Amino acid sequence: MGHFYFIRHGQTVWNVENKICGATDIPLTEHGISQAEAAGEKLLSLGINADEILSSPLCRAKETARRISLVTGIPFRVEERLIEQNFGKWESTPRDSREFKEAKKNFIDSYEGGENMLAFAHRIYTVLDEIKAASDEKTVIIVAHNGLSRVIESYFRDMTNEEYAAFGIGNCEIRRYDF
Repeated sequence: MGHFYFIRHGQTVWNVENKICGATDIPLTEHGISQAEAAGEKLLSLGINADEILSSPLCRAKETARRISLVTGIPFRVEERLIEQNFGKWESTPRDSREFKEAKKNFIDSYEGGENMLAFAHRIYTVLDEIKAASDEKTVIIVAHNGLSRVIESYFRDMTNEEYAAFGIGNCEIRRYDF
């Protein structure tokens, strides 16, 4: 069977300020732009090629995907379903607060105006199922968010609620997943 790659977007101001971005559209910092270009260079140096880059519609992921595309020549397009989870009342609050860490363990809570984890996971699993079905014909790179990294990781391995809530990857980290 095939595989795909996942890359988290580059650094944002709210990443630096330790705030939850969620579905709030926060741009990259200058460092985030450099990280995106370096990710493209790393893909080239590792000999990683793909047919297409699928990006979240949020500007931090779109700009990361665009910069990677410019470096690698791999075309990119926006996939609306790859938008980050909406954390409702928690967006723009400290990401390491005890209250938020506890709230993330409640998978059916919509955070007063956000999206619950189960609905979010269903949305992302549907995209992953489609990528899996086409993986013998093409390889894709997903450029999206830390919340998606948790869902993707849970697609490939069993995780406790605590492991799921604590999982994350660095800005512009590249991960390969094999079906």
